Formats: sequence, C-alpha cells, structure tokens
Amino acid sequence: MFKLKIYNTITNQKEDFEPIDLNHIRMYTCGPTVYNYAHIGNARPAIISDILVRVLRFLYPKVTYASNITDIDDKIIESSQELGISIEVLTEKYERIYNEDMQSIGVLPPDKQPHATDHIDEMIDLIQKNIDNDKAYVSNGHVLFDVTSYQAYGKLSGRDVKDQIAGSRVEVADYKRNPGDFVLWKPSSGDQPGWESPWGFGRPGWHLECSAMSESNLGLPFDIHGGGMDLIFPHHENEIAQSCGSINENSDPRVYSKYWIHNALLNMDGEKMSKSLGNILYIRKFLEQYDGEVLRLALLSSHYRQPLNWTEDTIEMAKNNLDRFYRVLKNFNEVEIIDMNDELLPEDFLNALCDDLNISVAIAELNKMIKALNNSSNNKDQIINKTKLLFSANILGILQKNPLEWFKVDDSNLEINKIDDLVKSRDEARKNKNFELADKIRNQLSTMGIEIEDSPEGTSWRKK
Repeated sequence: MFKLKIYNTITNQKEDFEPIDLNHIRMYTCGPTVYNYAHIGNARPAIISDILVRVLRFLYPKVTYASNITDIDDKIIESSQELGISIEVLTEKYERIYNEDMQSIGVLPPDKQPHATDHIDEMIDLIQKNIDNDKAYVSNGHVLFDVTSYQAYGKLSGRDVKDQIAGSRVEVADYKRNPGDFVLWKPSSGDQPGWESPWGFGRPGWHLECSAMSESNLGLPFDIHGGGMDLIFPHHENEIAQSCGSINENSDPRVYSKYWIHNALLNMDGEKMSKSLGNILYIRKFLEQYDGEVLRLALLSSHYRQPLNWTEDTIEMAKNNLDRFYRVLKNFNEVEIIDMNDELLPEDFLNALCDDLNISVAIAELNKMIKALNNSSNNKDQIINKTKLLFSANILGILQKNPLEWFKVDDSNLEINKIDDLVKSRDEARKNKNFELADKIRNQLSTMGIEIEDSPEGTSWRKK
C-alpha cells in the first residue's frame, strides 16, 4: 500500500527502497563521540534516523537499528588529560548525558548501542583481512589503508582520490605511501590507552570503529546507513573502503550498505555552528528553557536534506505550533482513542513520510487532522479524528504528553472546572462586546496564576 522512497547518497537520486530481507530491515547510524555535551547539531541525525526507523517499523515486521558510542578517540584522550579524569569516567558521564538528552527530545533507544572498546578484537580482525588482501600496509608502527588499492574509492562522495586529504582527521605523514591513505591502527605511548595487536600496542583509527561495529551487530550487507552530511567524506567513504577491502570487493560499495541517507547541517543565525564562533547550543542548555518536543519540531522545520537556519523564530514557531496542537487536544482530553486499523490509516500523511521523509507535507497533513478534530460534531468523529492525529503524531515523535501536563496544569492544586467556566464567561462577554467584563475576568484569572491565550481555535489557558 505504501512504498518507501529514499534519496540514496551513493547514487544521488531518490530510489524505491528494496530491502535485502523483507522480514528483517537493518539500519545503522553513526552515534556520538562522548567527551562533551551533545549540541543541537548532534540531535538532527538522531531525530531523522528515529523517524525513519518508526516508518520502517510501520512498514515491515522486524527492524534492527544500531547506533554506536565512540568511547575511544584522540579527542576523548585529550579531554580526559585536560580534566585529569580517567577515560572511563569521562565517557560514562557523557554517554549517560547523551542518552538522557535523546530521551528528552523523543528519540527512541536504538536496538543496539555498541561501544567501540567492546569491539577491539573485531577491529584487529578487520585490519588483518585488509592486509591479507593487499588493501592495507604496516609502516612505522601504523597500519594504513591504501586508497589507491580500492577502485571504487570516492564513489559515495564524488571525490577524486587526490582530494582525500581534505577534511581528514589525519595529517600528512612521511610513513604514508599516498597522502590520502588513512590510519587503521596507530601506536599508543605509555600515557595513552591501547591494546595489544600484531602491530604492537596501540589503538584503532576513528574510521575503523564504525565498520567493525556495524558488521558485528548487523552483518553485511545491511540496508541503510545514516548520518550527517559532514560524515560523507572522509568518514563514510573510508568505512566503505575498509569494509569492502576486508572481503576483497573492489567495485560495488553496496556490499557494505545498500542505501545511504544523510542530513544537512545547521546554521546559527546564518553562520555555521562552530566552537571558534562561540555559537554552539547544547541540548541540555536548551532544555532548561523549552520542552524537548519544541526542539524536536524545530529540527523538523525544514527537509532533512536542506540546511536548517536555527534562529529564535525557528524555536518560537515550533513552540507556538505545539501550543496550538495541544490547545485543541485539551478540549478533547476525555475522548478515548481506539486501535488503528487499515480503514483509519491517514494515507496522505504516511505517503508524505514514505516520500523521502517529506516532513513538511506530513506536518501540513497533521494540521488538517487538528482542524478535523476541532470541528468534530459528535463523539464518533472525535474518537476517529483523535486516533488518527495521535497515531500520526507518534510517528513524528510529538504530542506525547497529556495536554494538562503540557500547559503545566496540576489537577490537585487547581480548580479546573472553575477556570473553564471563567474562560467560557469571558468568551461570552467578548462575543457580546462587553470588553470591560472580559478584562475583569482576565484579571481574575491572572490573580489565580492563570494565563489565557486567544486563537482561531478558541481560548485556552495555562498555569503561569
């Protein structure tokens, strides 16, 4: 009934999604390197992947979603040394914070969350296979991948091998055969963490980690690999090369992952988000001011393949839209929903999401459902329209709260019926153009700690 289409980075076109196994979809998205608080840029790929997984779970009987934790990396080592704490303490702290923040913005936990340090043996095995296949070589205590040995190198990013040096985390070194060769294994000094290997005491290269974790947890090939556009090159390009190199495949990157989905990045008031500009906004700081659903909807305010300009207006628009949605839901708070069935499925909404996650159209359909619920004239229509609305909102990961919770209403401390009666009396006064009485009732509500809002859908109230 519904056909999923995905814009595949490796072909640069929108394609029908054809699973490797109809009975088991497997997807991987690069997770965080845990040495600091997660910023809103980290949230976008997590949210996009979360929605795609929700859509896949609607369409297919089984989905396994893996997203890793990078808990060994040069940035982690540097941060632990600066702070004077162990790597384990540092990474455990920021992994916990990351997962708490993801939960706050409605991202469901992945089915598997592998840690790099738990897959060292698999990484060593992958390196050895590349050496055996003449795709990698040992030099000065390092093991490096020879980019000239893999014919399809650059197919994902559209770059020439000579451009590999750009954006790489690895500097040019005299122990490389080619400037673009990247590190699979590097030596560790006495004060650096490491593991014993056939090439000496050392640690894995950053690119290697995701190849080992994705293959170990999903097998090869798997269906979909996700992440931000900033990872296309060199990270994802190098993942393909070393994974294909380990099985001696030279021309078909799809033996690693069949589809690649990448989200565009965020700009802060028109400027690229960066530490040097001091414009990084951390999720945890944001959550001190706004509910996580506001952040989530704001990050969905443009198509995932388009850059998102993050401004105060972006945030306020998301907040106002959610207030409007919850305002209508509050009026039907006592209406019970029923189980979704084929007859009730909101086809236009689901077709929008199946069209390469066209969330703008999906939200437009959600607005239609809000209007339909607000105009429902009988209990049967209220039940059907509310069921459709909440089913759809659940796929987007919004409207997960009780409206009273959203508007910070505490049943035990507030006389809700009295407040509702006062709001209705004010509406009647305004209708009769008795503005003096309307203002008097507004002031009375204000002294009770109640703020009222007028909108085309009617008047709503919330606790200040």
